[in-house]
Amino acid sequence: MKGFATTCLVTGVLLASGCATKKYVRNTTAPVQAKVDQVGEQTNRNSQSIEDTRTQVKQVDEKAQTGISAAQERASTADQHAQAADQHAGEAMNRAQQAAQSADQANHGLDSLRQVVANIDDYKLQSSVAVPFKFDQYALTPDAQQELDKLVTDVQPDKRFFIAVEGYTDNVGSKQYNEALSRRRADSVVQYLVAKHDIPIYRIHMVGLGEEKPVDEGKNRAARAKNRRVEVKVFSADQVTASLNNPAESSASRSETTPPAATTTTTPPATTAPNTTPRQ
Repeated sequence: MKGFATTCLVTGVLLASGCATKKYVRNTTAPVQAKVDQVGEQTNRNSQSIEDTRTQVKQVDEKAQTGISAAQERASTADQHAQAADQHAGEAMNRAQQAAQSADQANHGLDSLRQVVANIDDYKLQSSVAVPFKFDQYALTPDAQQELDKLVTDVQPDKRFFIAVEGYTDNVGSKQYNEALSRRRADSVVQYLVAKHDIPIYRIHMVGLGEEKPVDEGKNRAARAKNRRVEVKVFSADQVTASLNNPAESSASRSETTPPAATTTTTPPATTAPNTTPRQ
């Protein structure tokens, strides 16, 4: 009986001791479990954040790659445009150089032409004839026509020339009548040159001067006969034509062989003969 009691007591002590241990263990492990659960939950949240971050990083990387590709494409296009612009600039430079060369050549030719034009007054008297007329008449005689025929044989269509036709009368009659008569005489010569010899009308300069510039100041019949005339003068500019073709060469030849224009064009042959008939 005593042994049973002891056994029961020991068993009770052990049971009480076991219950206390379980309670201690439970009380001890509960905070740890809570901490573990908290850490696990935080880990899950961190894992989700990491996954979200990876997704964002991936999206940013994709955008960056897209931007880099677009930038590379734009850079390539810009480089092509730059090369094309450089090529166009080179072509423009070549054209500018060619234009400058052409301008230099044009300026050189213009300078030569200006030099030639400056000497355009070098038309020189090539030939001349004085066509006589009867008193108060303006029709050409056969002899006058022959004189004009001889004069025109020296005129070549491919030469630079012009013909001056100056009509005159004697001093008999009024000034107005003589001026009109001198123009009729000059016009008769012009019509013959144009109709018979096909001289272009623009090459002929005609004027009627009446009783001006008499070749003989005398008052007798012979003097008046000399003054009833039409002076036909052919002026040539062969040297000017040669200068247009070869300015340097013809300029040298002009300086060596051609006298000044003023010495040949201002004094017609009809006025060079001395006046030997005395006034009456």
